[in-house]
Amino acid sequence: MSIAALDSANLNAGQKVAVKYFTVAMVLFLAQCLFGMLAGLQYLQPDFLYNVLDFNVNRMVHINAMVVWMLFGFIGSVYWLVEDESGTELVGAKLANLNFWILTLAVTVVVLVYLFVQTGPGTKETIWFINEGREYIEAPRWADFGIVVCVLIFFYNVAATFMKGKWSGISGVLVLDLVALAGLYLAGMFYTTNISMDQHWWWWVIHLWVEATWEVLVGCIMAWGLMKTLGARRKIVTTWLYIEVALMFGSGILGLGHHYFWIGTPEYWFTIGGFFSALEPIPLVAMVVHAVYDSGTHNFRNSNHPALAWLIAHAFGNFFGAGVWGFMHTLPQINLYTHGTQWTASHGHLAFFGAYATIIIAMIYIAVQKWRGDVWMSGDLADKGWKWKWSLGLLNVGVIGMTVALLISGYEQSFVERALEGSTWGGYFSAQTQPWFVQGMHWRMLFGWVTTAGVVLLLWDLATIGKTETRRAIDPTATPATT
Repeated sequence: MSIAALDSANLNAGQKVAVKYFTVAMVLFLAQCLFGMLAGLQYLQPDFLYNVLDFNVNRMVHINAMVVWMLFGFIGSVYWLVEDESGTELVGAKLANLNFWILTLAVTVVVLVYLFVQTGPGTKETIWFINEGREYIEAPRWADFGIVVCVLIFFYNVAATFMKGKWSGISGVLVLDLVALAGLYLAGMFYTTNISMDQHWWWWVIHLWVEATWEVLVGCIMAWGLMKTLGARRKIVTTWLYIEVALMFGSGILGLGHHYFWIGTPEYWFTIGGFFSALEPIPLVAMVVHAVYDSGTHNFRNSNHPALAWLIAHAFGNFFGAGVWGFMHTLPQINLYTHGTQWTASHGHLAFFGAYATIIIAMIYIAVQKWRGDVWMSGDLADKGWKWKWSLGLLNVGVIGMTVALLISGYEQSFVERALEGSTWGGYFSAQTQPWFVQGMHWRMLFGWVTTAGVVLLLWDLATIGKTETRRAIDPTATPATT
């Protein structure tokens, strides 16, 4: 008889809220892929859905859906672990639920405005209610304030819960990072008449909010996840988490320099930014490697293979996407030619998937296991576990395929547009007619379909994995009985 029916009675108050955030996150993940496919098709056939659903709208929804679903995923992940880590009940559970519905409703309204109200003159009123006109953070001003308020409420719930219960290295870093999560977003909410100054503050949101505070948040989630899936020792993951924070203060802030140079700031930022921006993922990789090695010497017990597989995928995806691919094109001598080309898009696809999507998926698998009553989700599953394995493979192959395809297109674009044509408009259009560029865009579409298939299979697996199991999960920290 199955013991694995979904039952919220298995969850504490924070975890019940987390399930809601995870559900919306996965819906937005699918939406991100679908709008990305539309935008990619329009890149090859510009007249497709012209004046119905234009490229600029599809691209905007694609990127903003990515940012928002990851934010939902992170909030859900923290709510999932907060009561376990603090040893006490969530403070303000009703407030947390209200906050979820307000944030979800606001996101729905913003998406509808993106889709149906994007033409006409830009005025002060449109900044408040339609679109702020800033790439990647196009949300209207009312939504900006809403995001900050929702994050502050989230911060209150988490910080108050830890203050009521117990503190740890993970909780201390987490609470401090949530202050930055709310505070740094404010940098993108005001304007100056100087375009360089305006872009300077805009990059604080794009780089420090997304690439710095999120990286530390990922470190906290990774540390907790490794303890739960592998029984990793707390002192190991906490040590690497502290190193991550120390590096982030240096590499994260100084790494902004590879953006600063292009908006008129002093030339020394070129070299400083190019070097330091690649150091951020190193401690997270070391944390996983150390934890896996340590667990191997202490029996290596695990009853959630999908979660562990995605945690390992995160370590390598973060290292290669954010680290190697970032370092590869932010070096000064290279970035002179690659900045603003498909080379940047190549880095962005692999970095966001490897650094953030993978860790959220791992946490959702941990959540599903508990939601089903701590059911067995390891080897020899009743359904053979083929869905999670294929979704893992399709998603990683799809994203890596898009990354390489965009890199090839970006290489051709950089060579023709920058090296040969000297960054002229003629060079810009000429580069996009070159055979390698066009072929790369077609391959990007093919691997985009592979990625989308992986997302659909992932959602199917999350809804069904462990459904027919009769075995309970094992405690990875327990010592197996001797025979």
